[in-house]
Amino acid sequence: MVKGYFPIDKFNEIKTPFYYYNIELLRQTLSLLTKEANKYGYHIYYAIKANANPKILSLINSYGLGVDCVSGGEIKASLNAGFDSNKIVYAGVGKSDWEIELGLDSNVFCFNVESEAELEVINEIALKRNKIANIALRINPEVNANTHHYITTGLAENKFGISISTLYQIIDNIDNYKNIKLIGLHFHIGSQIMDMLVFKSLCVRVNEIQEKIREKRINIKHINLGGGLGIDYHHPNHINIPNFKEYFSIFKQHLRLYSEQEVHFELGRSIIGQCGTLVSRVLYVKQGTNKKFAIVDAGFTELVRPALYQAYHRIENISSDEKIEEYDVVGPICESSDVFGKNIELNTIKRGDFIVFRSAGAYGEVMASHYNCRELPKSYFSSEIDF
Repeated sequence: MVKGYFPIDKFNEIKTPFYYYNIELLRQTLSLLTKEANKYGYHIYYAIKANANPKILSLINSYGLGVDCVSGGEIKASLNAGFDSNKIVYAGVGKSDWEIELGLDSNVFCFNVESEAELEVINEIALKRNKIANIALRINPEVNANTHHYITTGLAENKFGISISTLYQIIDNIDNYKNIKLIGLHFHIGSQIMDMLVFKSLCVRVNEIQEKIREKRINIKHINLGGGLGIDYHHPNHINIPNFKEYFSIFKQHLRLYSEQEVHFELGRSIIGQCGTLVSRVLYVKQGTNKKFAIVDAGFTELVRPALYQAYHRIENISSDEKIEEYDVVGPICESSDVFGKNIELNTIKRGDFIVFRSAGAYGEVMASHYNCRELPKSYFSSEIDF
């Protein structure tokens, strides 16, 4: 437990549960990220689905990143946060007509297209609006990310991307789409990837695909490698910034580029994940038949990841230095799945203690819900921004 990380005196003035963001850590993360990416001229787009908090977006924009959107709402949030439209990439397997229209009218940099059916619709809408849509074909590269099956995206069984066999057929017919301009290839194989060798495998597959496409005398300017870099959920106090240096060097070593090609990445969790914490208070300590329950005022309405895909978050009692005991940490939601962790070793808990869930900056606040008619959690920021 690192009490100094949290301003408990200020927490006492705030209604729980809430999200707390360490802005200093976010700045350090962004500084290191841009430093390592700039070594190779790589372009970084922030995956806004990880966290769309307006103040977070404004800070990320100030570091010169673009933004990766997967909905019309995210495009609007990005524009409202000050991102230039020519630095917005619009992805997503199910773009509705109004969202495509919004992307065209906003002059977003590129649509990442996931099927031939989608390609036809974008071309049709672009024709009606007298626009040319820049597109990248999202390819399903058949690379196993070795991560949870809910967050892997690069296998044939997943809904995402165009199969390699279909890809070459689409490229052969690309000239038939008069309001489409093919500028890139897009790959994203999954999320929370900790094994760097997976990215080497991706490079090998991209090299193979590029070679075949060049045989057709088609030049691709932009290679978008998605994101997927994981964070250390078990050691947020000691490993709070991912190894961007190793990550980017893998691609530098193994990705074969051609003249004037640009490389793009879409990182989300690795930028914001460690910077956010969900803060809750203990409502009750309940003695069960064989175990103790720490019942807190946060539930899966505030942090759904443990219930959705059994995700681990480090849990700490920042109010206590007493002896270690075991607890099941659970929330107040009227569902048996509202459990944050079982048999968790924590300093002795009493009513009113602050229980925090670390590494909750990504897919935390942004996935919160009103289930059980609960209020959405508010967000607060470290000393750089006033409470």
